[in-house]
Amino acid sequence: MPPTASFSCALVTGASSGLGEEFAFQIAPRVGKLVLVARRETLLSQLADRIRSKFPHVAVAVFAVDLNVSAEREQLVKNLTSAGFLPDLLVNNAGLGDYGEFATAEWDKLQSMLSVNIEALTHLSHSLLPEMIRRGGGAIINVSSLASVIPIPDFAVYAATKAYVTSFSEALRIELREHHIPVLAVCPGPVRTEFGQVSKRSPESRGMPTKKSFYVPKEQVVAESLAALDRKSARVYPGLKTAAAALVLSALPMVVLRFAMGFRPRR
Repeated sequence: MPPTASFSCALVTGASSGLGEEFAFQIAPRVGKLVLVARRETLLSQLADRIRSKFPHVAVAVFAVDLNVSAEREQLVKNLTSAGFLPDLLVNNAGLGDYGEFATAEWDKLQSMLSVNIEALTHLSHSLLPEMIRRGGGAIINVSSLASVIPIPDFAVYAATKAYVTSFSEALRIELREHHIPVLAVCPGPVRTEFGQVSKRSPESRGMPTKKSFYVPKEQVVAESLAALDRKSARVYPGLKTAAAALVLSALPMVVLRFAMGFRPRR
């Protein structure tokens, strides 16, 4: 088995629940310092207390930040610098979704999704990479999605943002090879987290039509992601069914995908 990579400080965005919370717990044994970032400060503080209790050696810092706002992201970087919590492992996990037809979407929600899924991930990577390079190492995990490999009706903007994340991760990985900073794109299929509920437009509306057997536990998603990071893999599709689906979808020409997605069950 490959050695387990350890880091001095890790930063996890979207850490208040779901995959972000699980990343925080599974990364904690690997680091001396851990930064938790999300909007909900109460949930972050509760998570920090649980991590400190289980891993007393870890210094945990909590920053309540709305990653949708550029000024708050800039202030976060300043606060990290002054507090001595600049990370050498960045986990860009925060993300938003919106399930429904594009024409009837609320623009504010689409704009927030673009800001968080694309702009915040890119901004934080750009702000924190110079220090990783100066130190001579580090790593970035960008949480993308299986949706990044196909256009998805009723999930058009979300899938497009994740296509950006995967493409950006691949290109950045090549740029950073000489600096020994691996970049991993994590591309999970459906996972039972708050994401599904938040992406719905109303409590009564249906979410994405997905077979229950296709779901992968968040614990498995994170464990396979960290194992892929240890292997210095470029991309990981956690779960056998997700990996198989990615292999098939990636091999199909767009004309076939276009035809198939036209018959996909919709809302």
